[in-house]
Amino acid sequence: MKKLLNTLYVSTQGIYLHREGETVVARLDREPKLRLPIHTLSGIVCFGNVLCSPFLLGLCGERGVQVSFLTEHGRFLARVSGAVSGNVLLRRQQVRRADNPAASLTIARSFVLGKLANSRTVMQRALRDHGPDAALETAVNTLANAIRRAGEADDIDILRGIEGEAANAYFGAFNGMIVAQKECFHMAGRSRRPPLDPLNALLSFLYTLLTHDCTAALEGVGLDPQMGFLHALRPGRPSLALDLMEEFRSVLADRVALSLINLKQINARSFTTSESGAVVMKDDDRKNVLKAWQQKKQETLQHPFLDEKVEIGLLPHAQALLLARHLRGDLDAYPPFLLK
Repeated sequence: MKKLLNTLYVSTQGIYLHREGETVVARLDREPKLRLPIHTLSGIVCFGNVLCSPFLLGLCGERGVQVSFLTEHGRFLARVSGAVSGNVLLRRQQVRRADNPAASLTIARSFVLGKLANSRTVMQRALRDHGPDAALETAVNTLANAIRRAGEADDIDILRGIEGEAANAYFGAFNGMIVAQKECFHMAGRSRRPPLDPLNALLSFLYTLLTHDCTAALEGVGLDPQMGFLHALRPGRPSLALDLMEEFRSVLADRVALSLINLKQINARSFTTSESGAVVMKDDDRKNVLKAWQQKKQETLQHPFLDEKVEIGLLPHAQALLLARHLRGDLDAYPPFLLK
C-alpha cells in the first residue's frame, strides 16, 4: 500500500517556494520559513499570491508531486504535473469503457451507490449520537429508497437524476447533524460559485481539497482523471476525480466540517462577506481547517474490501487502485468504499 505522504498547503501571501537540491524551501521576504525534503511530499497546494520557481516545478514534475494553484479563497485555478505515467493499455481500456454506455453505466452506478450508502451511514451515526431528528430520519429513508432505485437504473441520465434527488434530501437534512452554532451554520441549500453562507464556504473549500487528493490518486495509478463515467466530460474538467470523490464527500469532507462546527473550532468570525455576496474564509481560520483536514487523513479504519487497516488519507489511492484493477479485468466489478 502506498505510504501516506504530506500535502504542503501554502496560504501565507507572498511566500516564494524554490528548490535547494532535493529540498523545497519556503521564503517570506527572503527569510526561510520552512524546509521539506521532496520525498516527504505527495502534493503542494498554493493559495493566492504564492510563487514557485520553475526549477522547483521541474523537480515536482520529476518526482510525481502535483502542484495546484487556487485563489486565496480556495477556487481552483490550475494544476502542474509531470509527464503522463502509467500503462498506456490501462488508459486505452479506460477510454473504451467511457465510450461504452453499458460499461460506463456499471461503473457510474458503483460510484453513486457508494455515495448514497455513505451519506446514509453518516446521517444514521448522527441520529445515534445526537438523538431523534425528524428531518434526518426522513432523509435516511429517502436515501434507502434511492439506493434501491440506483441499483436498478438502466440509463445514465436516470442514475444522475436519482443521485441529484438524493443529494437534495441529504443537504435538506444537513442541519440536523449540526448541534452547535446553529445561528451561523445552517444549510438553506447548496451554493457553490460563489458560496453564499459560511457552511457552504466551508464545504466548498473542503471539496476542493478532496478533488486535489482524488486527482493525485488517479494519476498515481496511471488513470486519466478527466476521463470519467458519471460526470459529463468537459474540457479541463477532472470528471473521473469528481466521480471518485463522490464516495468520500460525506465520509471525509462533511465529517471534518461537522466536527469543526460542533466542536466550535470555527465560528462566525472566521468568515467575511465580499461586496458580491460571496462568503470567504479568513486566512488564519483556513489554516485551522487545513490542520484538521490533515489530522483526519491520519486516522485509520478497516477497509471493507481489502480487509486491512488503511489511513483515511489513503482511501482515494486504494479506490483508484481497485478501479484500475477492474479496468484491466482483474476484478469483475468496481467495489466502492462503504463506511461501516
